[in-house]
Amino acid sequence: MDISVVIPLYNEDESLPELVEWIDRVMVENKFSYEIVLIDDGSTDSSWKVIGDLNKKFSTVKGIRFRRNYGKSAGLNVGFDHAEGVVIITMDADLQDSPDEIPDLYKMITQDGFDLVSGWKQKRYDPFMKTFPTKIFNWATRKMSDIQLHDFNCGLKAYRKNVIKSIEVYGEMHRYIPVIAKTAGFRNIGEKVVQHRARKYGVTKFGWERFINGLLDLVSIYFVGKFGKRPMHFFGLIGTISFVIGFGIAFYLAIAKFAFQEYKMTERPIFYFGILAMVIGVQLFLAGFLGELISRNSTDRNNYQLAEKTGY
Repeated sequence: MDISVVIPLYNEDESLPELVEWIDRVMVENKFSYEIVLIDDGSTDSSWKVIGDLNKKFSTVKGIRFRRNYGKSAGLNVGFDHAEGVVIITMDADLQDSPDEIPDLYKMITQDGFDLVSGWKQKRYDPFMKTFPTKIFNWATRKMSDIQLHDFNCGLKAYRKNVIKSIEVYGEMHRYIPVIAKTAGFRNIGEKVVQHRARKYGVTKFGWERFINGLLDLVSIYFVGKFGKRPMHFFGLIGTISFVIGFGIAFYLAIAKFAFQEYKMTERPIFYFGILAMVIGVQLFLAGFLGELISRNSTDRNNYQLAEKTGY
């Protein structure tokens, strides 16, 4: 199969028929073999009924329904598990992403050699309260990940199959899939300017809580990716530095007491700072040690992403 189109959705019953017909038209015109995987994230409208009707009309339409709302990341993760295409295209269900972009995205993966291609909505039709936080988020993600994409959160993306089969998406991590892919060793990440359309049906699902959660998830991805298999390198280093500083303070005060007869060393604020630094240092060191024990005994401690094999 050439392409799997994975579409997570929540309360998008009005847009689904138009979207599926549009995708089908593009696929037929370009002679692609394809499937459309629709993941209903616990919708409260008639989205699931619409998916059932579309499945009867188009044999290429497949549906998955959650018992409750889990979020976009969960929808993508399950959709990735079920996708069978050589190239996987993700897009939103609100008709703001154009299926006409699919042939070029497919070409960038299959012919230009990209592992992942992210869309860039250079001209957006979203309100300021959505675009402004997005700009801050994209700037912070570029700085932390060193991936030069303009629009990490664009729902329109294309993936080589082995990319989506090698990563796990959860929480609000869907916006950081390029970062997760890079951490897994897929570094050929491209970008394509894509058309953005004004919302035709329904209302936006964006909220400030998603922006805040997204920034917290970015910090999580950075530390897990860098220190996930070696927590002692992070906690142990900081703990050792803190302990050495505290010990240095204590040593200085001891010298001052015996050499300069400073009998009231415990009344000096620096004494308590030194004690605090040593206690924090020991705690951080123990946290790193325990993290190392957990990491070394986890079931996936030797789960590494292999690029290829020969001779097996």
